[in-house]
Amino acid sequence: MVMEKACTTILVGREATIDGSTMIARNDDTFLPLTPQRFLMKPASKKEGRKLVSNQNGFKAPLPSSSYRLTVTPNADIKHNGVFDESSINEKNVAMSATESVYGNEKALAYDPLVPNGLAEDSLQTMVAPYIDSARQGVTYLGSLIEKYGSPEGNGVLFADKDEVWYMEIVTGHHWAATRIPDNAYAIAANQVAQQQIDFDDPENYLWSKGIQKFVEEHHLNPDKSGWNFRHIFGTDTEKDRHYNTPRVWFGQRYLNPKTQQDPMSSELPFICYAERLLAVEDLEYILGSHYNETQYDPLGHGSEEDRLKFRPISLNRTQNSHVLQLRNDVPEKNSALMWICFGIPSFSPYVPFYTNADDTDPSWSKTPLEFDIKSAYWMYRTLSMLVESHYAKFIQADLDYLKDCRELQRTMIAAADEKVAELTDIKATAYLTQKNYELVAQMREKTMALIGQLVMKGLTFSKLTFNMDKNL
Repeated sequence: MVMEKACTTILVGREATIDGSTMIARNDDTFLPLTPQRFLMKPASKKEGRKLVSNQNGFKAPLPSSSYRLTVTPNADIKHNGVFDESSINEKNVAMSATESVYGNEKALAYDPLVPNGLAEDSLQTMVAPYIDSARQGVTYLGSLIEKYGSPEGNGVLFADKDEVWYMEIVTGHHWAATRIPDNAYAIAANQVAQQQIDFDDPENYLWSKGIQKFVEEHHLNPDKSGWNFRHIFGTDTEKDRHYNTPRVWFGQRYLNPKTQQDPMSSELPFICYAERLLAVEDLEYILGSHYNETQYDPLGHGSEEDRLKFRPISLNRTQNSHVLQLRNDVPEKNSALMWICFGIPSFSPYVPFYTNADDTDPSWSKTPLEFDIKSAYWMYRTLSMLVESHYAKFIQADLDYLKDCRELQRTMIAAADEKVAELTDIKATAYLTQKNYELVAQMREKTMALIGQLVMKGLTFSKLTFNMDKNL
């Protein structure tokens, strides 16, 4: 069985960011409130005869003999939930996040059906991320695998290197297209085919599956009188989309382009957008942690019950892994790549930055138990999330103050590490950055456990099982 996931994706080009970084980001939302995650380093490997066998849909394929070192964020319970390496940055500083579930329409699927035992999202990262040298190569490499093995589902896949950001959508058994996000632009996708016009005369900025134009023409799939709108040809436009998907895109665009008025239920929200200001990691974190904040649609807000339940928010209790993969261009490549990871509910929990040029990861992140253990990062941050939401009105300000302090601490530590590592050789840099990751994990744990303690003590005073007798009686 392939476990479908419902996610939200953000991609940003380097000229659209405040520091010249490229960034790709995503919420991994499972259909269970608890699907424990791990964060670990897979070392480079050279071994002949390796094979991948999926325990979800039976997909089988050989693996190349040589692989790059990379970070990954798989499920802790691989036996029951599959691998799902999800997000990574490899030693060549190529970032990948897989996947954003998307859904092709029945007309396109009738002529190119999904392949039940094809390459699914539980295996995508494993099959691609350790073997690519650029974001563009990631698209073409994955495209060749889809051509060979087929796909059992619709998927959106994110790639980035220091120069380029790409979004690829697999929409039928064998057909896909990809758009290079312009350097000065951003894009948001939310479980619906997002790409719009594909320019077949511009292979520098668009890539596509073999024979896709002929396929569309032969089967009369293009509903438009002019143009070649990928969303119109392959996507869906349903009532579910207008309540579950498009409002999330609307909110992200509203935050980055507040002067632009749009309908949250519109089927024509733009894919490529240009923000009114330069974007930072914190902007992507805010969107991924949002729940229609400061609108009538906020389920934690003060709107009518109808409005508060009208749209599916971006941040959910079943968001298991939220990440921002950042490739910086203002520092050397040896310390360029940062993986910002949130294992709690991103509305209430911090994103923790990790240098990916490292040898291993802290055991509190890499050895997640399947049942509650406060020593584990996953369980600690989910504990914090549960406490804050359980007394939202009383705890949210303390949580916001804590998140602000965390961001300040992280940036201070990153700046100091960047300065020091510039003096080190590449080999020594890897050891040093590994140590810095451990130190940041320890500092974040200290701050988080202190807040958890404060919230527990304060929460104990909220019990309704209390009675105050008049002191004069």
